[in-house]
Amino acid sequence: MLKVEGIHQYYGGSHILRNVGFEARAGEVTVILGRNGVGKTTLLKSLMGVVPVKAGTISLDGQTITRDTPYERVRKGMGYVPQGREIFGRLTVEENLRMGLAYKSARTPIPPQLFELFPVLRQMLHRRGGDLSGGQQQQLAIARALAAGPKLLILDEPTEGIQPSIIKDIGRVIRQLADTGMEGHPPMAIVLVEQYYDFAAELADHYLVMERGEVVMQGRGTSMEADGVRRRLSI
Repeated sequence: MLKVEGIHQYYGGSHILRNVGFEARAGEVTVILGRNGVGKTTLLKSLMGVVPVKAGTISLDGQTITRDTPYERVRKGMGYVPQGREIFGRLTVEENLRMGLAYKSARTPIPPQLFELFPVLRQMLHRRGGDLSGGQQQQLAIARALAAGPKLLILDEPTEGIQPSIIKDIGRVIRQLADTGMEGHPPMAIVLVEQYYDFAAELADHYLVMERGEVVMQGRGTSMEADGVRRRLSI
């Protein structure tokens, strides 16, 4: 679903991403791990076109999207949940969800499955996003990204600052989306940046470890412990 080849990115004179390449397949969760400051969030912003890459190519479902704008990438099937959630605090839950449908007809209904995945959102539909708890805001941010039915969902540290019970719910939803997709859509490709090792290891079909802007390890999720990923991240 997603193919990344030879990505380089700079901030000023700093070389942030160095020849990064990987693939994310439909029906799988691809987990990107690494300590703070290694370039994980920059990589996701590059995938979404929030920051333009200096070199390399990005392809989605066989189409090159390297120079596409973020909204063009969304129309082609990418969904993005940024670090810190970035919901619209003054808008209601319903209005936030409709923002995920912004490029579609105004008559397009909010997919009912979003309320099956996150039942609390139905109860909070007319409450302002800024009045929700951190965990509820994270669920809203994920639901907003899912509203348009993406082929690829990109999540940047969805467990950050979230209580354990909601972390379990988010993990269940991510696994379900990779396995079966949204109703009427095929299984989804998931790219997940995560600091919480146990959460990542439980979900990962494929993993990558980044250090200093480079991918230094990768493999199947089932081999993370044997490959010494936990130990590498703790050094």
